[in-house]
Amino acid sequence: MKVTAVETIPVAHPEPNDAGSTRHLLFVRITDADGRVGWGEAVTMWPEATRATAVLVDALAELVIGREAQEHAAIHRELQRHTWWYGHGGLAAFAVSALDIALWDLAGRQTGTGLVELLGGAVHTTMPALVSCHAAEADLDRMAATMASWVDRHRAVGIKVGFGKRGEARLGVDERRDVAFVSALRRELGPDRSIMIDIGAAVEWDVPTAIRRTRAFEEFGVDWIEEPLGADHPEGYAELRARTATRIAYGEREWTPRGIRRIARTGTVDVVGVDPGRCEGVTGWLAAAGHCRAAGCEINAHAWSGAVISAASLALSLVSPHCHQFELKPLDSPMQHELVAEPLAPIEGGFTALRGPGLGIEVRQDVLDRYRTDR
Repeated sequence: MKVTAVETIPVAHPEPNDAGSTRHLLFVRITDADGRVGWGEAVTMWPEATRATAVLVDALAELVIGREAQEHAAIHRELQRHTWWYGHGGLAAFAVSALDIALWDLAGRQTGTGLVELLGGAVHTTMPALVSCHAAEADLDRMAATMASWVDRHRAVGIKVGFGKRGEARLGVDERRDVAFVSALRRELGPDRSIMIDIGAAVEWDVPTAIRRTRAFEEFGVDWIEEPLGADHPEGYAELRARTATRIAYGEREWTPRGIRRIARTGTVDVVGVDPGRCEGVTGWLAAAGHCRAAGCEINAHAWSGAVISAASLALSLVSPHCHQFELKPLDSPMQHELVAEPLAPIEGGFTALRGPGLGIEVRQDVLDRYRTDR
C-alpha cells in the first residue's frame, strides 16, 4: 500500500531529566492509502534545527509519496543521493532519519510484523536497563543517593551520569569535586553495579586532564568514560587509551555510518554510541552497527529523546549482538511517558521486545498537538 501523505510535527517540551530545560524534537507522520500511520523522529534539540529539518522533510516528501513503505532501503538510497549537495550529515541526516524510521514503522504495520522480526529476530531475550541521567544537584552526597535509588527502583545494571550539564552540580571542572562525587556514587551503589561517566559538550578537557581524571576514577571501578576529549580527537584518544585501563566511549555526535566507520577503524573507541534519530534512521544504524562489529567495538543505541526513537533503539539493540544495555530516563518526561499509551519500562531490570506491529507503540496525537510549535 503506497504512502499518500507526509506530515511534520515540531514540538517543544520541558525535560525534567535536563534540569527542566525546553527541548525540541521533530516528529514525522506518514500515512498510506488505507489510513495506516508510521511514525519517525529526529532529535533536533534546538528550535532553529527543528524548523529547518521540517522544511527539508516537506521537500523530500516527493521522494516518499507514491512509494511502498517496504521500499525503505531504495528510498533511503534516493534520499542520500538527493541530499548529497547539502551534505551527508547535519540537517540532512535528521530528515533522512525521521523518514526512514517512519517507513520501517509503516512497513511493519502494513504486514502486522514487529520491527524486531523485520530486522531478522532478536539475539537477546532481554536488554539490561541502564539509568541515564544528568548531574544537576549541588549536594553531591544527596545526588549520589538519589541516583542510587533510581538504579534500585528500576533494578538496573548501573548508571550513566552526564557531567557539565545544566543545574548546580558543577561536575567536570574541578578534579576534587569530580572524584568526591564518583566516590559517593560508588559507595551508594555498592561494588557490583556499573558506573559510566559522560563528559558533556560544555566541558573541555585536554589529554593530560583526561588521563589524570580517568586514572582517579579508576579507583572506583568506572566502566567507561564517554567523550572526555570531545567528538573527534583520535590521537588524543589513542594516548588516553594507552595510559588508562577504562573503556572509552564516543560516536554519539557522528551523523552517518561512514563517520562511525571512520572512528571505529581508529582503534581508539571501545563503545560507540549511535542515535537512529540522527544517524540516518534504522537503515543507517544497522550499517553503523556493521562497522562496529567489524572493528570489534560494542555499540550502544542512544535513546535519550522521545518514545519513537526509544522504540526503534530498543528493537535495534535486541537484534544486535554487540549491544549490552539499554538506557532509560529516570524521571517521567512528556515525550517518553505521555506520548505513548504504554511507555517503555523495564521488567525485572530488563527490556524485552515490544508487542505489536512496526515500532510497537501507539502515539497519542493529542499529546503531540498539545506540545507542537507550528500552530
